[in-house]
Amino acid sequence: MIRPEINRLLDIALKNQSHTGDLLLFYINGFHHEEILTWNSRHQERILNPHVIGPGDEGFSEYAHYSFINEYRTRCISKLNYSEYLKLHEWTQKRSDEIQKLVYIEATTIQLEMLIYLKFWEADMIIKRLYQFIRALNGEYYDWYFRVSKSNRDKGSTGTRQDIIRKEIRDKIKPYSGILYQIIKDTYKTQVRDSIAHSNYFFQGRHIRLNNYIKEDPHADKKVLSFDDWIDMFHNTLALFDEYIRMNNLINDHYAKIASEHNNIIEILITEKDGKQYPLNVRHDPERKRWIW
Repeated sequence: MIRPEINRLLDIALKNQSHTGDLLLFYINGFHHEEILTWNSRHQERILNPHVIGPGDEGFSEYAHYSFINEYRTRCISKLNYSEYLKLHEWTQKRSDEIQKLVYIEATTIQLEMLIYLKFWEADMIIKRLYQFIRALNGEYYDWYFRVSKSNRDKGSTGTRQDIIRKEIRDKIKPYSGILYQIIKDTYKTQVRDSIAHSNYFFQGRHIRLNNYIKEDPHADKKVLSFDDWIDMFHNTLALFDEYIRMNNLINDHYAKIASEHNNIIEILITEKDGKQYPLNVRHDPERKRWIW
């Protein structure tokens, strides 16, 4: 269900993007490096462009999280389907101890899955790329100045993680895909995220008790999350992660092919905060499979 939507939306984004190189910037991570401004103020003889490409801190962070998540998704695969697994929980007095052991193992596994859940929904690079993808869908120029808020006092940021996910990604994808809108809405729950991040939960049978329940708060009105509900949330998260990786690869392959037909050069567009725009070229190195100025 997710893959066909991603394929369809990628086709739309490639057509709608304001500049033909905007989605390449999505892949090679264009950003405004403020520390270069400090360098420029001290080295007037060699002024550098603060608009750069490459992984940056958020990219190196993503590499670490990818290694962890990939280890899970390639090695922690059950030989049973879910229906077969549930049959193991059909209670009899004789199997009581065995079932308790199964629940313990499942709860322990869920705590590992909770970490993966946070690694996806809290990752700056994933949030940034999804945000930039929505901008391409809407025909908006690539945002070189995107930045996730670091604190409540951070006034120059794009927004908090939860605001960007809910308002800039989930809500803005709705006109293009009701399916992905609903998947994100059902999967990214700020109450669940906060409960996990602050270790504010406990297990009761095959249920997760959320200790941050607030009766009158529509964003924190869930007392209990069943293991079955968690499985749906985690499955969606992992499926979105898989498609996120695949979309990155598709975009890279798309531009690498175009570059091979144009002396390995692709034009990208710099859009400054004041609206000033100018093009620059990036070069594809087919041997090392990388993009450079």
